[in-house]
Amino acid sequence: MIFGIITAIVSGAAMSLQGVINTRLSDKIGLLESNAFVQGTAFTLSLIAVLLFGKGNFALIKNAEPVYLFGGALGLVITLTVMVSIHNLNPTTAISVILISQLLVAALIDAFGILGSEKIAFTPMKIFGVLLMIAGVILIKWKTA
Repeated sequence: MIFGIITAIVSGAAMSLQGVINTRLSDKIGLLESNAFVQGTAFTLSLIAVLLFGKGNFALIKNAEPVYLFGGALGLVITLTVMVSIHNLNPTTAISVILISQLLVAALIDAFGILGSEKIAFTPMKIFGVLLMIAGVILIKWKTA
């Protein structure tokens, strides 16, 4: 469990840093150009990691549900929309809204057992927690005179 928490913290920190770094790169070279560079770098490093450490089998991809093959396309959507949201808002607001969206979608996935996930009820306490997060974003954006 502790390893899962640590990796989640690292993941969240990396996503926030990546979003700002990618946005700043897109300010210099363009949105689609920076996305191509980011995705190309990730692809190259992924191939190296597979060659060095891979233990799976690409041939088994034919056994995967077709919907599971869209993860890469979602990577494109994620990278572009994070850059655009950070550019149009600011890192704190953009990442806060992104986190709330992630939490809501994850809760729906759990509540309905989507994509093979175990069904976990979205209780009133969880709804209250999401509402508190939304209130937090409003407070962060609140401008005082």
